[in-house]
Amino acid sequence: MTAPLMPKATAVWLVDNTALTFDQIAAFCGLHPLEVKGIADGDVAMGIKGQDPVTAGQITRDEIKRGEEDTSYELKILESKHDLPEPKKGRKGPRYTPLSRRQERPDAIAWLVRYHPELTDGQIGKLVGTTKPTIQSIRDRSHWNMSNINPVDPVTLGLSTQIELDAAVQKAGRRLEREAKKAGKSVEDLGKLAPATQALADAAAGITPDGDGDFGQVLDPSGSDSQDAPDARDGNRPDVDSVFSSLGGSTVAPEEEDDTPPQG
Repeated sequence: MTAPLMPKATAVWLVDNTALTFDQIAAFCGLHPLEVKGIADGDVAMGIKGQDPVTAGQITRDEIKRGEEDTSYELKILESKHDLPEPKKGRKGPRYTPLSRRQERPDAIAWLVRYHPELTDGQIGKLVGTTKPTIQSIRDRSHWNMSNINPVDPVTLGLSTQIELDAAVQKAGRRLEREAKKAGKSVEDLGKLAPATQALADAAAGITPDGDGDFGQVLDPSGSDSQDAPDARDGNRPDVDSVFSSLGGSTVAPEEEDDTPPQG
């Protein structure tokens, strides 16, 4: 049932001017019965002035009288005689993230990139409210604050709900199945999917998808680390003896000591 335009103000007026029960007022105004009881006790809506629903054209006095005579009667609101315009839908785009949460978005992106690599950049952007360049900079480890980024579940951070995360993972799974069927391969060949609940349990246990605890190794698709690569020039590095031998065998003669006593 449609609620009045100002439900709390209407409830204040009905409590003060009628003999309706709390349940009847709560059902008519779209409130909880305990909230209506709090209004009657003066604990709720203390500064709100009551609004007469009869004057506002939301209910008739005969309807109120029927409700007072029968406590089980459910009040019915009058339909508006005016066609109100439908509310405009908001502009599609990344969800709004409060300022206090924005510094936590890179951590959430890193978690999604690590534990759900099947998600596209567009899906990650919708989940945590970020842009594709930011996601790509975390994927290739070129983010300006990469050394301080720690993967954290976006549900724990409050950037998305578990239902939204599960829906995104399931949608990505269906996309992989279509791609695998089109390519004539299995889903395991394209990438193994893990449910969001399983990924959350693995994160709590410190288990990464490839069994490696290094965050950089997970984000790097090639799996190589340039820091661990041996230097090919080490085998050809010259030593001191080879340098002097290349000078034609010449050596520097030591300076002869002067035994002549100094002249006084």
